[in-house]
Amino acid sequence: MTWKIVADSGCDYRQLPTPAIDTEFVSVPLTIQIEDQVFIDDASLDIDQMMEAMYACPHASKSACPSPDDYIRSFEGAKNIFVVTITGTLSGSYNSARLAKNIYLEEHPDTNIHIIDSLSAGGQVDLFVEKINELIDQGLSFEEVVEAITAYQVKTKLLFVLAKVDNLVKNGRLSKLIGTVVGLLNIRMVGEASETGTLELLQKARGAKKSLQAAYEELIKAGYAGGRIVMAHRSNDKFCQQLSELLREKFPQAEIKIIPTSGLCSFYAEEGGLLMGYEID
Repeated sequence: MTWKIVADSGCDYRQLPTPAIDTEFVSVPLTIQIEDQVFIDDASLDIDQMMEAMYACPHASKSACPSPDDYIRSFEGAKNIFVVTITGTLSGSYNSARLAKNIYLEEHPDTNIHIIDSLSAGGQVDLFVEKINELIDQGLSFEEVVEAITAYQVKTKLLFVLAKVDNLVKNGRLSKLIGTVVGLLNIRMVGEASETGTLELLQKARGAKKSLQAAYEELIKAGYAGGRIVMAHRSNDKFCQQLSELLREKFPQAEIKIIPTSGLCSFYAEEGGLLMGYEID
């Protein structure tokens, strides 16, 4: 095995449909603790069950990042390794991966390892993984892939639309007042990942129709011009289909993929939530 693409479960993929030649994709799961229950965010996770437990719990739930040993095991057997993690503002996964790299290189000094703090989650992380796979498939060297993916990062963004914020309120990231308003008035929170990896609110839209228009407006304002999009959603396929149709009216060539969120991204986006990665000009 020559190449490995490693991503924590801030990425929604559990496997890549068409991996490049001599390339393996490895998902390294985070864990989510809800009271005394621990959910491992791998392919066997029942996300519906996890979400039911989270909403039934009156206390804050929490996630735990992979250990350095988890990452070290994922590195084995490859000469060239790319690691993509969820934003360091939400998790210690990036730091864990960096520590794993230092330990692994002591034993395997000829291995090439590049670690990317996505400064994001969900669809934007998915875009990075897809792009790395695409670059490897082009036959580029390790150094050329590093250069190309670094340039690609600044040409992508994340837009989120949240219909529920119970978890954010329980974890102290939003006030109870805002949480109550969102619930009672059918408010959707529309925002983006900042350049430093924090989640920033752009608009508050009341109802699905207005949030659809708000999401479209923010995409255009940010510089979307018909490039690739990954819409990672938690139980909101209808919204994604409607937004896709709206975008294709203006950009018929748009390459749009709709996929379900991982356990971790469901944990943050909550029911009806969308974490959309997209390319900009």
